[in-house]
Amino acid sequence: MKRGLARLLLRLIGWRVVGAMPPAPKVVLVVAPHTSNWDFPIMLLLALALGIKAKWMGKHTLFRPPVGWFLHRLGGVPIDRTARHNVVGQAVAAFDAADRMVLAVLPEGTRKRTAYWKSGFYYIAQGAQVPIVLGFADYQRKEGGIGSMIIPSGDMDADMAKLRAFYTGITGRHPEQFGEVRLKPPLEGPHA
Repeated sequence: MKRGLARLLLRLIGWRVVGAMPPAPKVVLVVAPHTSNWDFPIMLLLALALGIKAKWMGKHTLFRPPVGWFLHRLGGVPIDRTARHNVVGQAVAAFDAADRMVLAVLPEGTRKRTAYWKSGFYYIAQGAQVPIVLGFADYQRKEGGIGSMIIPSGDMDADMAKLRAFYTGITGRHPEQFGEVRLKPPLEGPHA
């Protein structure tokens, strides 16, 4: 019933749902582009329409009353971004403990344009030995859903080239805020 209602709501606002979740029991779901506050309700409707029950990480300040309980019910997991925590390790442990799990990650980390994506999604997928599924919301075509699935090869550059190719031509609500799909190069030298 939720799926049908979500599909109806999306149709009423002019959106089309495309793709389907692969049958893999555990995945990291990359969600991009993230350029607007409208991304959350659109992505939530898309997830409902596709029958995806995902966990997602959000900054801890979003989980304060009066809406915190609601965000927890929607699969939200608060993350304290003011201090260094082993978020990757915690996520890998959560995958290890679960029979089934979809972890939705917004690798841009913010609605503002960034020079680099955060690499945590890649390390989580690699550490948990789960595939990366590419989710999207294209505001220009008014369609969203699920695209490719990538098995992390360990060759981050090659894998990111596949993500970059997939997201090329997908338009966020504020296209100028969607930065290049790339990860920050690792530090080299004595400070690495």
